[in-house]
Amino acid sequence: MTIARWTPPVAPTRQEQFLLKRLGRVRKLLGFLRLHRHELFDHAFQEELASMYRTTGAGKDARPPAMMAMAMLVQGYLGMSDAEMVELTVVDLRVQMVLGCLGAQAPPFSQGALQTFRERLIAADLDRRVLERTVELAKTTKAFDYRKLPTTLRVAIDSSPLEGAGRVEDTFNLLAHAARNVVNCAAGLLGWNEEKVCTEAGIPLLAESSLKRALDIDWNDGVEKAAAITTFSHQLDALHAWIARHLPEALATPPLQAHVEALVQIRAQDLEPDPKGGGARIREGVAEDRRVSIEDPEMRHGRKSKSKRFNGFKRHIAADVDRGLIVACAITPANRPEDEAMPSLTVDMAHQGLEVDHLLIDRGYINSTLVDEVLGRRGKIVCKPWKSRNGRLFPKSAFTLNIRNRTIACPNGQVHGFSFGTVVEFDPDVCDRCPLRAQCTTAEFGHGRSVAIAENEPLQQRLRKQMQTPAGREALRERTMIEHKLAHISQRQGHDARYVGVRKNTFDLRRASAIQNLETLHLSEVESQKAA
Repeated sequence: MTIARWTPPVAPTRQEQFLLKRLGRVRKLLGFLRLHRHELFDHAFQEELASMYRTTGAGKDARPPAMMAMAMLVQGYLGMSDAEMVELTVVDLRVQMVLGCLGAQAPPFSQGALQTFRERLIAADLDRRVLERTVELAKTTKAFDYRKLPTTLRVAIDSSPLEGAGRVEDTFNLLAHAARNVVNCAAGLLGWNEEKVCTEAGIPLLAESSLKRALDIDWNDGVEKAAAITTFSHQLDALHAWIARHLPEALATPPLQAHVEALVQIRAQDLEPDPKGGGARIREGVAEDRRVSIEDPEMRHGRKSKSKRFNGFKRHIAADVDRGLIVACAITPANRPEDEAMPSLTVDMAHQGLEVDHLLIDRGYINSTLVDEVLGRRGKIVCKPWKSRNGRLFPKSAFTLNIRNRTIACPNGQVHGFSFGTVVEFDPDVCDRCPLRAQCTTAEFGHGRSVAIAENEPLQQRLRKQMQTPAGREALRERTMIEHKLAHISQRQGHDARYVGVRKNTFDLRRASAIQNLETLHLSEVESQKAA
């Protein structure tokens, strides 16, 4: 297989100059990409992209990977499907200009080639390099005056919800969906139709087009609903036993193995033994790390707030505050705490040789290891501290903490020692006689006031002091930059995931972030030209 390099002309032709002028008002980034494509995809980066392919001489000659990567960026910028992107390479002069095939009457690549390239890029983890190249391009284009930028690196990090692409179903439909996948797979292996498998396996409820139609009960009647889940659970037992008898070898290998494991997982998380006997019942409460979709096993329940829930993922981005460039991004399941994204973000920043001196974050990231690393380098953390609340009673802020001596004094002067990450229990005898007791605690007599001391209490105290100064509040307002970046990313990607799974959606987020960086560079370049 020959891996061709992409060597389109650097200087614009007369026709391209005409098109570039037309791009002065709309789709401006296409003009920027045309003028800087040779810098973005320089020789060294093209060598990296070529490393994704075998050079054994087998197979068809690959299209230049740099051109395919550019097509991927243009596709993300225009928000097109694979099929639409292929069509634009023939009917849109602007796209042809960027890809270096102006005047072509046939697509330079197929829809399948675009999908294969994306999968290859993900497998090699080179979508991360595409994002990094946009950061590196900032120096090549001289979009920023580095003499005026701070010598320290200030990074802001934040997250936003991303609804998953998989269908979210209730317990009955989730079980039916998983069981139907098992039946369909078994039918394919045996050369039978699905109805015959349902009959032979003792699960006739799945022979109908809908499980709920087959059950035909009053779904507002708790007794009928409980009887229905028991009946279906018995039929699922019969299906498991039948599969084990008739397809024992296939049960240990994909694809049947994956379908059966999914069904087992759904049953374990959504059902529990009925304490009254007679089978299973729907679990009371939500199982930890509950799977919510058959199509996308990595989707999870998440919360925007106490009252608003979503299903899918969280997207995280880290941006250079002073240049406005996104330097790293990550996707996590929606139920995972924010700080679990930090290791991935830290690795991506370290890969670029970036060492954070100032970190501007939301409270969700405060327990991450990067915070400890920045503090260890005597860097600065900018974050809202946890609020001290206790209704009408004395809040924690009414107590005096001496971090050096590790003592805490109550509003009436009682002093108690503490350790970080513990709960201080004040002397109940002293609290019982205290004239301020009614303002401090509602505990019964014989029990004193308790105050929780955080593991990172010294940092929390420092953040509270920052909030009390004008300079500290001004530093906190700089976090609005990352909120604006997230808003732009959300507008570009939409609120719904384009792909299934964490890894593919990470690719999409990296692509959206790369495009956002390119637009930032373009805007900075235009402003620099105006200033000159």
